[in-house]
Amino acid sequence: MGARGAPSRRRQGGRRLRYLPTGSFPFLLLLLLLCIQLGGGQKKKENLLAEKVEQLMEWSSRRSIFRMNGDKFRKFIKAPPRNYSMIVMFTALQPQRQCSVCRQANEEYQILANSWRYSSAFCNKLFFSMVDYDEGTDVFQQLNMNSAPTFMHFPPKGRPKRADTFDLQRIGFAAEQLAKWIADRTDVHIRVFRPPNYSGTIALALLVSLVGGLLYLRRNNLEFIYNKTGWAMVSLCIVFAMTSGQMWNHIRGPPYAHKNPHNGQVSYIHGSSQAQFVAESHIILVLNAAITMGMVLLNEAATSKGDVGKRRIICLVGLGLVVFFFSFLLSIFRSKYHGYPYSDLDFE
Repeated sequence: MGARGAPSRRRQGGRRLRYLPTGSFPFLLLLLLLCIQLGGGQKKKENLLAEKVEQLMEWSSRRSIFRMNGDKFRKFIKAPPRNYSMIVMFTALQPQRQCSVCRQANEEYQILANSWRYSSAFCNKLFFSMVDYDEGTDVFQQLNMNSAPTFMHFPPKGRPKRADTFDLQRIGFAAEQLAKWIADRTDVHIRVFRPPNYSGTIALALLVSLVGGLLYLRRNNLEFIYNKTGWAMVSLCIVFAMTSGQMWNHIRGPPYAHKNPHNGQVSYIHGSSQAQFVAESHIILVLNAAITMGMVLLNEAATSKGDVGKRRIICLVGLGLVVFFFSFLLSIFRSKYHGYPYSDLDFE
């Protein structure tokens, strides 16, 4: 017989057993239920993620870029779980929107998505989608987006950062530039494959044929080949094209102009020194040509031996062209490169 108040212990078969307090059983039961619930929730997330990835892969098998409305955007992009990156082009392709830049950007975006879809590295870690304003107005409002086109990257975890929005105004929307940006954000490298374009080859063949035909017809009189004025005009055309930024346009693929979505005002001159519009290069080309024409007239007035009155008129016209258009050129230069001290000849 044990003493009263002694610890509750018994011996069975030479082993000592210690009984747990009766109050610990509800705690163990609660802990067990919690573990079961957490395991079930994790399993549910895994099943939901698998369903989402399976659906995205099915869409990608039919089309490299799938269109999304508000419900699909919230389900597959905003709502967790998600272990994939999503590139979204926010655009306005309906004819009534009259967004020519959107159509041009869509062509480059299609080339990029097709290059990824049919590459050997294609996997379920990156998808391409599109939200049109007329199909997902609520998405534009949710993201406080008021311009199109816009490219955004939605990472697998967390919210998009500032660098996850493509700087279209500065870089342009060429497929190669988009691929470089995607590689920086996702570490997925896409080699861009463009469909064959024979327009350049045909144009070159026509040019060669035209020159060859002209030389054949004039084979008995080829003095025009030694015409200095003709070669000077050809050289000036090449110089004007290069100095106006045509090569930059070809590489970067900028829009022709920019229309402000708030007031509808169209800008033909880009406000940054790191970018330009196609219309801006055309304006610079015309200004350079006018300034060159003025310099040619000044040279003609100084070197010719004709009538003095005529030479004076030519000189005044040439001087007017140089002063007016060079002043205009400096004003554009000043609006893009702030801080330069060329204000004396600014044209207002």
